[in-house]
Amino acid sequence: MLSRPRPQPVSRRNLLKLGGAAAAAGAFGFRPGESFADGVPPPEKAKQPDRGGTFRIRIARSPAHFDPHQTAAYSTMVPLSFAYSRLVMIKPGTTIVPGTQPLDSDLAQSWDRVGDTVYVFRLRQGVRWQPKPPVNGRELTADDVKYTYDRFLATKGNPNRALLEIVDKVEAPDKYTVKFTLKEPNAWFLDRMASTSTWIIARECVEKYGDLKKWESVVGTGPWMLERYEPGARISFVRNPNCFYPKLPYADAVELTINPDSNAALAAFLAGKFDFGPEPGMTIRRSDVAAAKKKLGHWWLPLQTREFLVPSGRIAAMKLDQDPLKDVRVRRAIAMADNWREILERNPLAQGKGAPSPVIPAALKEWSVPIKELPPDGQKLYEPFDPVGARQLLTAAGHPGGIKIPVETTAGYGPEWMGAVQATLKNWKAAGIEAELKVQDYEAFVSSSVYGKFDKMMLAVRDGATDPDSYLEALLPGDALNASGVNDSKLTEMVKRQRRTFKDSARRDIVYDIQRYCSQQVYYVCGPSASVVAAWMPNVRDFGPNIGPDYGGRLMSAWLDKSTQ
Repeated sequence: MLSRPRPQPVSRRNLLKLGGAAAAAGAFGFRPGESFADGVPPPEKAKQPDRGGTFRIRIARSPAHFDPHQTAAYSTMVPLSFAYSRLVMIKPGTTIVPGTQPLDSDLAQSWDRVGDTVYVFRLRQGVRWQPKPPVNGRELTADDVKYTYDRFLATKGNPNRALLEIVDKVEAPDKYTVKFTLKEPNAWFLDRMASTSTWIIARECVEKYGDLKKWESVVGTGPWMLERYEPGARISFVRNPNCFYPKLPYADAVELTINPDSNAALAAFLAGKFDFGPEPGMTIRRSDVAAAKKKLGHWWLPLQTREFLVPSGRIAAMKLDQDPLKDVRVRRAIAMADNWREILERNPLAQGKGAPSPVIPAALKEWSVPIKELPPDGQKLYEPFDPVGARQLLTAAGHPGGIKIPVETTAGYGPEWMGAVQATLKNWKAAGIEAELKVQDYEAFVSSSVYGKFDKMMLAVRDGATDPDSYLEALLPGDALNASGVNDSKLTEMVKRQRRTFKDSARRDIVYDIQRYCSQQVYYVCGPSASVVAAWMPNVRDFGPNIGPDYGGRLMSAWLDKSTQ
């Protein structure tokens, strides 16, 4: 397999200091797609990637806007992934297991941790911005990186700010060095830096446009340049001639077609008008997989597919300081009456396939504790739907006649979401939990209820973060995402201890213990991780799907095989 070359491999010193799996490839002379497990490298005469062509992709909605510091919207981050770069990124390639997030270098050539709270990044030299006004291809420097993160932390209302609130200050000691000092140790800092909200932006664009909401303001150092935006129709990118990865990208262009109609998008995919599955994450509805394989592939050149779990799902938050939710028995009853299997069956992408999730979604397979390793009372929450057992818990808690409770949500997540909500309310009612549903406007809901401003209970979609620590933040007192109002000193100590633990195996033990403890306390009721099927055309080579909106990163070293067209 041919994968993205690295002109300046990460040093072995960094490998030893940071334990980076991605760094090992560079340190021992492997290409980024290879490892010790890959055996003999491919023959030198293997077919070389073809240049040219256009990747054609469907997205369901127009971007909220184009400023990464003023929205967390998936619809914005996907387009930006083609035009921008970060200091570090999630390693792409066919060998990467979806749901794992190995770090790879991007604008940073190498990095070191100094003590527990200082990180020093050394930038690649000679990186140039895209040749577009107002930046016009000048060299990227440490001052650009400092400006980006200063703005990230200073922008009022930045919904992504919590990701890097741990940063105390950012300095640029010289032209190619950036130094981050954290307020306290956090072993997840590098993983957070790989988030798709941490794109490096140009000061000139902010100064010219006032912010980065207009599409014309998108000038980055990424593999493609945003050439044209037609609201409600398409977003077009062309190859960046200044791309700092030699010979990349292989594709000359990328076209994102905006089409909110899933059925129409499927018809276009079956007609060969898209190169990737038309649903979020480049997936396809499970019921359509067989037809797609028959229509788009042959036995000698099949449609390519891969199944994997995705982290976004449902979460129920509860006001822990209010009756009857103060009582853990009531919270356990709510969880036991939550039929996660039915939720998966109603999901057209999953059609019953998936896995139950503790506090950290099962999709993050390296960090989500297996259900069988929970304590017995924790495992019981995920056993087959048990309304009788839930009623018994309510009776023991002093509610033999059941409970009535207001539950807030929004229809803005779509009709499939509301179908799942109705199924949840039906199952709760069978257990003696009668919900009084309050449906809010989407914008009001995500700006208030999601941050804990609700009466008793709330049903929302988890944000789909790709680093485990982001899910643990919702357990810390005072955190904006702590919608339930968790205030548990034992739990707080565990969350902070795992952040101070830099050895992965030791940190994983603590993270597992956190999830075991949460399965007993039930501060949130977490929905399952759906199993989805990614699909891509037979002529797309060196592509591997993964979770998150970084489409551009995963396509940078992919190519279109002209011999199969």
